[in-house]
Amino acid sequence: MEKISPRVDIAFKKIFGVEENKDLLISLINSIVGVEDQVADVILLNPYNPKNFRQDKLSILDIKAKGTNGKKFNIEIQISDEADYDKRALYYWAKLYTEQLQAAEDYSLLSKAIGIHILNFTSIPNVEKYHNVFHIKEKETGHLYFKDLELHTIELKKFSEDSRAELADIVAKVKNSLDMWVAFLTRHDLLNKEHLPSELNSPILIKALNVLDVMNFGAEEREAYEEHLKWLRIETNTLKKYETKGFNEGREAEKIAIACHMLQNGMDDQTVSHLTGLSFERVISLKSSDISHKKL
Repeated sequence: MEKISPRVDIAFKKIFGVEENKDLLISLINSIVGVEDQVADVILLNPYNPKNFRQDKLSILDIKAKGTNGKKFNIEIQISDEADYDKRALYYWAKLYTEQLQAAEDYSLLSKAIGIHILNFTSIPNVEKYHNVFHIKEKETGHLYFKDLELHTIELKKFSEDSRAELADIVAKVKNSLDMWVAFLTRHDLLNKEHLPSELNSPILIKALNVLDVMNFGAEEREAYEEHLKWLRIETNTLKKYETKGFNEGREAEKIAIACHMLQNGMDDQTVSHLTGLSFERVISLKSSDISHKKL
């Protein structure tokens, strides 16, 4: 059976968002944040729960955690480039920050909130590096005054976009623990836990690979996983096709092309809308037109 992909949000949360794998989450967080925000332990605020999943299949499968020092973390893997992603990232950070206070409590109780967004698409095209950190700073001096706001973006495609890349190509990019985790998320298919190169031969990575090997889904979880996995494959194949043809008419055309492929493959309208970021009405119009029935 094909290995489960940790880039699919459902699998990601089952790997990093359960109590027995907190050490994996701690390692991932510490590979991303600065020295001052390292955590020795975390409390999972919304652990993965199949019952909750059944109630709302299209919920955001983020991971909320609190460090022993009170700092709050929101970790999310984003499959598709949704409209206004940047605004949604700020909105979820704001919720993470403000939800700390109960009525009549003092503002001094607020702790730093850190958003970590792992993206399966390129969000900042003019910046080459895949890990970017955002703060609020004074415009002219660069002075960091509002220290409680911190947002990280991890753009997976900037690390490994070539599906033909071999293990040696991936290993050559691994310089630190975050590179190791991104290698796991992007090219787990190349990693054999019995024969890992020295750059990747870490007990924590071996555990993550073991978790992937033994992961099981319930019927509804499996159905949702397959739908999201289909999205990843369609996106990859569609983008590759357009790159080959030299065709680039912007994100909207790209989303429409992907949505059409998804409709051709039998995905339901609501799922197509959710995964592509197109409005439900736009998906319905595509489905009722000739576009979605034509081969692209």
